[in-house]
Amino acid sequence: MNRLSFSILAAVLALGIALVAAGQNASSGNLRNPAALKETSPPTYKAKFDTTAGIFVVEVHRDWAPNGADRFYNLVKNGFFDNLRFFRVVPNFMVQFGIHGDPAIQKNWVNANIPADPVKQSNQRGYMTYAMSGAGPTSRTTQLFINFKNNAFLDGQGFSPFGKVTSGMDVVDKITSQYGERPEQGRIQAEGNAYLTKEFPKLDYVKKATIEK
Repeated sequence: MNRLSFSILAAVLALGIALVAAGQNASSGNLRNPAALKETSPPTYKAKFDTTAGIFVVEVHRDWAPNGADRFYNLVKNGFFDNLRFFRVVPNFMVQFGIHGDPAIQKNWVNANIPADPVKQSNQRGYMTYAMSGAGPTSRTTQLFINFKNNAFLDGQGFSPFGKVTSGMDVVDKITSQYGERPEQGRIQAEGNAYLTKEFPKLDYVKKATIEK
């Protein structure tokens, strides 16, 4: 390879790296501004979760819970769930996730609440729902759970499913429960994946979540 060809190749590689970095920074910037992520979701859509336990797909129905469906669509589309741990796994109940691994991003979402959605579907096995604080249905932000079984008792408490796992529920069943509820949410919020990787290294996690075309 002559000197000119090498210089051109180096320039092309440098441009490619810059473009990737720019894309990553743009995505990160979007996630730091919840108010900017207000796109209305399609009436129905699917989100694929590629995890360390395998792949599962969630089918979302906006008419079930429009506020929840819109928020989920924007989170998946902008890469919020990538590299997130399943930090709370209670056998015969549910698996919970949705705290970002980077505290600098997560802090922007702590109070980014969405309005309540009436409960139109029951919390059956495979159905996905937002977690809530003691403040009730108006406290939903980014944390989600998938029901392992029929948890209809949650319906009357305002937990409104917005989607269901249509393939890969066997994968969801395999998500490790060895740490149970031991990970402390306060520390996850403050320290992110650094805390979880150190203290709970075998937690399963989302490698990448994408909207299926």
